[in-house]
Amino acid sequence: MTATATTSTSNITSRTSKPPARANRSAGRRRRSTIIVTGLLVVVALYFLIPVYWVLVASTKSTADLFSTNGFWFAETISLGDNLARVLSYDNGIFGRWFLNSAIYAGVGALLATYFAAAGGYALAKYEFKGRNLVFGTILGGVLVPGTATALPLFLLFSQMGLANTYWSVLLPSLVSPFGLFLCRIYAQATVDTSLIEAARIDGAGELRIFHTIGLKVLTPALVTVFLFQLVGIWNNYFLPLVMLSDSELYPITLGLNNWLSQVDRLPEFYELTTGGVLLSIIPLSIAMIVLQRFWRGGLTEGAVK
Repeated sequence: MTATATTSTSNITSRTSKPPARANRSAGRRRRSTIIVTGLLVVVALYFLIPVYWVLVASTKSTADLFSTNGFWFAETISLGDNLARVLSYDNGIFGRWFLNSAIYAGVGALLATYFAAAGGYALAKYEFKGRNLVFGTILGGVLVPGTATALPLFLLFSQMGLANTYWSVLLPSLVSPFGLFLCRIYAQATVDTSLIEAARIDGAGELRIFHTIGLKVLTPALVTVFLFQLVGIWNNYFLPLVMLSDSELYPITLGLNNWLSQVDRLPEFYELTTGGVLLSIIPLSIAMIVLQRFWRGGLTEGAVK
């Protein structure tokens, strides 16, 4: 019995002595991986934040200070208030008109595009009909087509319809979001329960009522994600307005600021107007990102796992 106890004790000791070595190696690998991932995230964060910081610093300087001082630090004289006042008052407040145009293009376009993407994605996910996969594949192919490739054909089409150089020429193409439809379909398949829809039908609810009262409510995280992506995309859109618009009164912020930037060789004070305008232009997107961030994360991940 003594020999057996000794053998058992040695076996237990040998079994318990090995895992710590493996655990330590595993812990070391996890720590090393964490450091590498954190370092990469820091680099990526700096890549995106440094330009914003530069814009913030540059918008506080006069044209002379902009070229005579360190680009990443403030000048002795802070001219932020004067620069922003000039931005808002130049050419009878044309910047305010550009800001309003961008708000119309991005706000209305993103809202309607989100609704249409939700309706299309919900229909493709919950209704069985012939050619459903073909329709979905065709729409999904739109993700692979860059916007620059369709700008010229759209201009020729809108010119024939008399819509070129109008709000509609920028707004109508913004109502289509192939990525949004794809995301809404995947999310609807994962979250909208078919039995819930059938129960609503038994209660006498129509298809539109089911979609608006059940479908949209369940799809809310995905809808916020689509809205945010579409809002940012339309707000930053430059090439389509450049092709479609010739009247400066219809310009969005992106096109207006580029118009100011093109005049800096002739009038150096446009540097102050451009940097101040850029600072004002990123404020709405920053607010939208902060407010909708939690919905954005949820919308990207919740529909991925059924």
